[in-house]
Amino acid sequence: MQNVLLVRYGEVFLKGANRPHFLKVLTDNIKRAVKPLGGHVWLSDSRVYVSGFSDLQATIDRVTKVFGVYSVSPAVEMEKDIDVIAAEAVKLMRGYSGTFKVQGKRSDKKFPMNSMEIAAEIGHQVLESNPNLKVDVHKPQHKLMVEIRDNAYICVEEIRAVGGMPMGTGGKAALLLSGGIDSPVAGYQLMKRGVRMCAIHFQSPPYTGELAKDKVLQLAKKLAFYSGGMRVYLVPFTKCQLEIHEKCPDELGTLITRRFMMRIAERIARDFGALALITGESLGQVASQTMEALTCTDAVVEMPVFRPLIGLDKTEIMAIAERIDTYETSILPYEDCCTVFTPRHPVTKPKLETMPKVEAKLDVEALVTEAVAGTEMVIVEG
Repeated sequence: MQNVLLVRYGEVFLKGANRPHFLKVLTDNIKRAVKPLGGHVWLSDSRVYVSGFSDLQATIDRVTKVFGVYSVSPAVEMEKDIDVIAAEAVKLMRGYSGTFKVQGKRSDKKFPMNSMEIAAEIGHQVLESNPNLKVDVHKPQHKLMVEIRDNAYICVEEIRAVGGMPMGTGGKAALLLSGGIDSPVAGYQLMKRGVRMCAIHFQSPPYTGELAKDKVLQLAKKLAFYSGGMRVYLVPFTKCQLEIHEKCPDELGTLITRRFMMRIAERIARDFGALALITGESLGQVASQTMEALTCTDAVVEMPVFRPLIGLDKTEIMAIAERIDTYETSILPYEDCCTVFTPRHPVTKPKLETMPKVEAKLDVEALVTEAVAGTEMVIVEG
């Protein structure tokens, strides 16, 4: 008999012939997550199990943040003997009061009792031993789960996890990480779909300082916790911004700046092996995020640009940021390069055909090449 963490997965069930690959990736990711706690992880009969951990709560915290995990339950593993199971169930439910039900699952069809019989027998013995409990099969306050698999498992608590798809099964992408509220949330949303990513941050010293850089690295670390590590590319962007500020119309400054960011990000992304760019834009949130502006921005790259927040409002984005613990860091008052040269009256409906003429005053290729060459790469551990 031992204490284990019973791990359930969700969408992976929908996979067909390639399900074993997804399950291997998921199991490996859980192993990586619990390694610092000494946990032993194995996959068996539609469940992943963790045992031997040094700290139950810390193990739960780590496993529930592994993409692909639907829920976890602290459970007791024991032999498949109904008397042993009942005795342990009685002990487990001793401190509970209110209503309860027993949910039995039998994947081992050789076990002499079916699911209904297991639930009835265990429920009877628990009810007899605890006068503070009564049965409610429709809306119980507590659900005692009994599973008969390779071994028998019982548990009461089910803790929801992040869900999604296992990290590493959705390809690679590059996140434009600004330091604001939106971009970390956008990165999280794509990581939840199994996308492994790097982060690209544009900095403009001396207009942006070390505190702004540290803020971005803190955000990257929070995201890296879900992926086991992340590369952050720090792009020197001052020269590009000064050239744009001096030679281009002020009302187009933000838009042209975004076009330069996309060009630079695409080159870095390709070196990383990414197939797409990710941004935190939400349609209509600011002048550079109108449909016309986004069309002008995307025109300079060949990679697809994923915008997972495109249909969310600010309140919805902030709620996700608070849930994934990036909000408080994002609102730290350290400027990023996007706020340094913000025009007073930015254009909201730019015309794509005018962009090449405006940018003709700039040596676009030289500026992009220099910025890429001067980029610093930092590895952030998860």
